[in-house]
This record gives sequence, C-alpha cells and structure tokens, in this order.
Amino acid sequence: MIDVFIVEDDPVAAEAHALYVTRVPGFTVVGQAATGQEALQAMHRQRADLVLLDMGLPDMHGLDVCRALRAARHEVDVIAVTSARDLAVVRGAVSLGIVQYLLKPFAFAALRDKLVAYAAYRDRLADGGAVAGQHEVDRMLAALRTTDPADLPKGMSRESLDGVVGALKAAGGLSASEAADALGTSRITARRYLEYLSGIGLAERHPRYGGTGRPEVEYRWVVRPGPRRS
Repeated sequence: MIDVFIVEDDPVAAEAHALYVTRVPGFTVVGQAATGQEALQAMHRQRADLVLLDMGLPDMHGLDVCRALRAARHEVDVIAVTSARDLAVVRGAVSLGIVQYLLKPFAFAALRDKLVAYAAYRDRLADGGAVAGQHEVDRMLAALRTTDPADLPKGMSRESLDGVVGALKAAGGLSASEAADALGTSRITARRYLEYLSGIGLAERHPRYGGTGRPEVEYRWVVRPGPRRS
C-alpha cells in the first residue's frame, strides 16, 4: 500500500483529493494538513510515501515546503497539485525533484493516471539492486510520464486504452488474441494498444511457450499487488 499525505488549504478540495486517492487501488490517505507548517510538523511524526502538495498555501509557498522536507532529509516523493502556471514554479519543482505536476482544476481520471504511473515507477524500484543498462533507467523514468488523450497516437482513444488496461490488470497476462477477444476488437488493434503500454513502461512483453513454432508474446501489467515501502 502506498501512503499518501495531502497538503491543501481549501477543505473542499482536500476532501475531493482524499476521495480520489482512496478510489485508486493500492493507495491510502494517512494524513492531511492545511498549511505548510502543519505539513512539516506532521511529517516529523507521520510516515508517508507520497505528498500531494498544493503550491499556494496561506503561510508559505509549496516549493519552500518541499525545500524544508529535503533539508530534513525526508525521502518522501511529491506531486505538485496547483493552479500555478508560472514556468518559474515548474522549473523550481523540477529542480527539487518533484516527480509530477498536476494543474487544477482536474478530474479524477487525471489524478488516477498520475498515481498509476507513480505506482509503476515504485514497482520498478521495489527489488533494489542495480539496473541492467540505460534502457532500464529510461523505462523506469518513462513510467512517471502519463499521457494526455490529445497526445495518444493517431487512431487510439482513451476509452479503448482504459479497456485494455482493465483487461490486462484483471487477467494478469494477455496475448494480443486474448485481449482482442476480451474487448471485442481485432487482434491488430489490441496488439497496438498493448505495444503502446509496453513502450511507455506500463506493460512488459514475455514469451509464452507451449505450442509449436515461435512462442507467443504475452503482455503483463507491471504494477504488482502487495506492500510497497521505501
């Protein structure tokens, strides 16, 4: 389970963020704060894996909260949740290692996609050890990047992509033919979505043996269930 701490001064927004987080499997809310100082004090007592951090807090800027967390050597990850569109703030967030940046207002799906991508990233780090090479580092960092529907390859839709993701998670592993049967689409279409998920680091390709001839390709969702701890 990934523990999330929410820092948001608007009580309505804070409640909505907490509800959104709890709707994503594998995530739980462990605390909330309405100011930067409250957040810093709470983080000395409360362990968390991830902070949803508003930039426009009443007592201090969110970037200053993040600097204080880093100075205190808290290894918690941070997603900036803000209406700030100032590029200086974006640049500051990057320099402080904030893993993702989510602009208000947003719907549940936008936060869900960020959290799912973050979980995929953590899952790749769970085993520790060393990376095999540059390609593995690139795939780990790619897991943090979510895709806006407007940025999907031509001919692909968010609804179909969500359907493929749901089928893949439910089955644990699918070939293109099995995904096509589950979704009622062609094998070529299903394979295109599966290859897309593999390319952005959310699915992995594995050979499946058992028949004659060349092995079939099986696609597996990379986020495994179970505890995730720093």
